[in-house]
Amino acid sequence: MLLTRSEKVEYHATVREMAVDDRPRERLQYYGPEALQTAELLAIILRTGTTKDNVIELSTKLLQKYGGLAGLMRVDFGELCREHGVGSAKASQVKAALELGRRLAALQPEERAQIRSPGDAAKLVMLDMSFLQQEHLRVILLDTKNHVIHIERVYQGSVNMSVVRTAEVFRAAVARNSPSVIIVHNHPSGDPTPSPEDVHTTEQLVQAGKCLDIDVLDHLIIGHQRFVSMKERKLGFA
Repeated sequence: MLLTRSEKVEYHATVREMAVDDRPRERLQYYGPEALQTAELLAIILRTGTTKDNVIELSTKLLQKYGGLAGLMRVDFGELCREHGVGSAKASQVKAALELGRRLAALQPEERAQIRSPGDAAKLVMLDMSFLQQEHLRVILLDTKNHVIHIERVYQGSVNMSVVRTAEVFRAAVARNSPSVIIVHNHPSGDPTPSPEDVHTTEQLVQAGKCLDIDVLDHLIIGHQRFVSMKERKLGFA
């Protein structure tokens, strides 16, 4: 039987029908959670959508209706349960995830990692970055007492140090009002010996940091279970 215009059902692609690179879980695995939009992260928690909306569309609608994560934090559990496609199980998952985030944000500074030496900073990233097959550049954001605020992933893939954009390196530090940072990138070859481009880029970032009133404490190069501190070698730091 043919459907009339009013009876036709609009087609919505499910997550499984999306290209692999567009699926939230795969994107998180490949690029890290920082690369995902809030709706994608929420979609991972919700897991499934409805017959009308795929899980990303459902997540987007919830965020729009309640005014973002803060609104989802405030909304009554019962009200959230009554949302089409949510129910008590998904509402519990959302509330639990938001509460974990709140507790993490509420941690006292002394409970966060504190950087006292290049080795302290290297320990934070060494396990993750030592054997990467591609170049990555990350920025460790610190507070006034060198407690770690956040580790921002800036570049992934082919990191040409001669064309690193200053604005991208410092964007997260400016947004989070971080007074100091440590730049980190890896050499997939395993040899952390600084190249001339590494030195030149470090000089540029140090100077740019001064203009932004953000202190670049160090630039670490990660190799296979080894690292080099540009600051200790006095490379790029006047």
